Amino acid sequence: MTSSSNFEHGEAIAIAIGGSGTALVGRSGATIVTSDAFAAIGDVESAVSPRWVWWSKETATEFVRSGIRPLRCWDLAAVHRLLEGGWRGDPGRVWALRRGLDPGDAPPRRGNVDLFTVVDDPDRPVLGTGHLHPEWAHGSWRGDVDRTRRWAELALDVQRWQAETLARLADHPTALTTARSESAAELLCAELETDGLPLDRAEAERIIATFIGDRPLDAADERRATAERDERVLLHLGAASREGIDLRNPASVKSLLRRVGIEVDDTRAWRLERRRGDHPIVDAILDWRRAERIATTFGYRWLDQHVGDDDRLRGTWSASDGAAGRMTATAGLHNLPAELRPAIAAEAGHVFVRADLGQIEPRILAAVSGDAALAAATAQHDMYAPVAAELGVEREVAKVAVLGAMYGQTTGHGAAARRELERAYPVAMDYLTRAARRAEGGNDLRTHGGRLVRMSTSGPLGAGTDEGRTRAAARGRYGRNALVQGAAAEFFKTWAAVVRARIAPAQIVLCLHDELLVHTPAHLGSVTAGAVDAALTEAAVHWTGGRPTVRFVADTAVVDRWSDAC
Repeated sequence: MTSSSNFEHGEAIAIAIGGSGTALVGRSGATIVTSDAFAAIGDVESAVSPRWVWWSKETATEFVRSGIRPLRCWDLAAVHRLLEGGWRGDPGRVWALRRGLDPGDAPPRRGNVDLFTVVDDPDRPVLGTGHLHPEWAHGSWRGDVDRTRRWAELALDVQRWQAETLARLADHPTALTTARSESAAELLCAELETDGLPLDRAEAERIIATFIGDRPLDAADERRATAERDERVLLHLGAASREGIDLRNPASVKSLLRRVGIEVDDTRAWRLERRRGDHPIVDAILDWRRAERIATTFGYRWLDQHVGDDDRLRGTWSASDGAAGRMTATAGLHNLPAELRPAIAAEAGHVFVRADLGQIEPRILAAVSGDAALAAATAQHDMYAPVAAELGVEREVAKVAVLGAMYGQTTGHGAAARRELERAYPVAMDYLTRAARRAEGGNDLRTHGGRLVRMSTSGPLGAGTDEGRTRAAARGRYGRNALVQGAAAEFFKTWAAVVRARIAPAQIVLCLHDELLVHTPAHLGSVTAGAVDAALTEAAVHWTGGRPTVRFVADTAVVDRWSDAC
């Protein structure tokens, strides 16, 4: 047992929380093994403000649930996903990458052994093959104090290797900063899962009722309400015309529309919106779809399942979707219908600060490409205005052109302005073109912050075939977009990490694409809003690794309900 005073200020300290004890192992060599885990953690946190090293968000969640909100951390799984790409980050894969091994060559778990399986010593964390022992990878270390200490030592070893590897990415000098912000994002995910999003249950039930009626008494009552919703559409058809119609089947809806004289290529909402006024049934179908979505996904059952007794909406959060690295969430937190946003309400004595990054993708493109002309356009709050003036087109055409260039658009008004974009902003356009060509050839990419974007394929089709060319073109479009989207996700998480560190006692309660929602005491509303805006400038410095040439902006408002800012 070592006192917290033996640790150095700010050093990396690996932690493993076992069933019979907790181990803290510092880079300096100081070690604490204790049965009073969170007292020791709290003491060390306040004494030396370390960078905690853990294997995954599971440990972050244990911190948060114990009431400890550490300032800094290093999440091995999050950094593994940065280095290796994809969404997987289990200990076996993390260790295999550290040792330069193929995770697919790892031996089976103990439960799957047979007469021909060589069983290694379960007290050794690393097998003779170099892989992590599968039982250790699945938590057997928790039952013994010595094993728990060894597990922390392994974590520290991996952290050292990850940091050294990131530092060697010469073309990505901010990769270490990205690793820290990715780790902070995993910690933020643990906090979001624990804290939840404040919700006005009465208002939610009122909104749901306007779409699907009162809460059903039983299954039969629910079936009756469903039939009534269907009837509001079908009543526009004669008895014979409604035969065999299933409103939940797009092909059937297409047939329904044909019966009233409306031909459509598909039944997507945006296409039907254009046909409003052609026949009353179009309005009825669109209204039915909104009600059906509420009934099946965001109705009373959703409230009962995901909203706790404390009126907080909770889901499972991930800091990386595995592709561009965007944060994702379950329980409808990332796709809540606009109609339900009035139910997201600050608690009594509190307000929300809602901040949404403005025109983030073209600003990111200006930053990662180093295009000075495009960077100059970001000086204006609406950067599409100077771009439009440079191209000699309307603002909306300029917007479509810039976004189309990032998505690989080849037709329409945006594509027509492509030649002017290449003339006005050759550095940015060349950055996208080079990314597309590398991706077309099946070459992996790395984002500005060093995240691996896998573009290689197994058994690619011949380059000369039509199918091969189609797949190559699709890879190219994906690659050019992934580098912008991935960098945007990295910037957002850097911003969120800085905000988290600067706004106490306020708390981030929602991260949605490029938007932050902060819950803060009402008397601190304007102060918190100022801190969120100031954090944007600080984040730009961290993310760019120096003095940023691109201006990032956010629309920030203090509101009582989420919908008030929309």
